[in-house]
Parts: sequence; C-alpha cells; structure tokens
Amino acid sequence: MTSEIKFVVELDENRVPEKLTWTAQDGGVQLEEAKAMLLSVWDSKANETLRIDLWTKEMPVDEMKIFFHQTLVAMADTFERATQDEKMAATMRDFCEYFAEKLELKG
Repeated sequence: MTSEIKFVVELDENRVPEKLTWTAQDGGVQLEEAKAMLLSVWDSKANETLRIDLWTKEMPVDEMKIFFHQTLVAMADTFERATQDEKMAATMRDFCEYFAEKLELKG
C-alpha cells in the first residue's frame, strides 16, 4: 500500500512562487490552494534535515507570523509525541508563548 501527497508550485518569470496547490487523496484534499508551505525531510545518510520553504508573493506578513507561530506550536506537540520528553516540549511551548507575545499575536 502507498499514499501520495503532491505539491504543485506555479512560478512567475523570475521563478517566484505565484500559486501553491496540494493534493492528498487519502485525506480528501484535491488541488487545495495554499499561500505557504514548510517541508522538512530527514536524510539519515547525511544525518541532516533537508528543507523546502515556499510562500507566494501574495502571502501577507501578518499571516506569515501566525503561520510560523502555529507551526512552532505543532512542532512542540510532535516533539513530545516522538520523544516523550515533556520537559523540553514545555520549554518549546514557553518559547511559542514568548514568540506570540513579542509579535502581538494574542490579545
């Protein structure tokens, strides 16, 4: 059995992303539009993370700040599930609160 997630990036003449769409049929997603994406892949041979970070020129800065905050919170949750390290996950969440406060994301 396999499952596929597909990303399509439409570029302008300067190779800047104009449109991002993604499909994950197992999740019921078909050509959904997105303004930004962060993808990390672990290369165990090189012992390093490979990344693709893309956002369209239409991605507003205020939305980018919220996107990053939500991504950091999700990473803390994933870190805890993957490692069972509750103390470090709590430290990561403390940083997320600080991040949100400094960016004035929460009232």
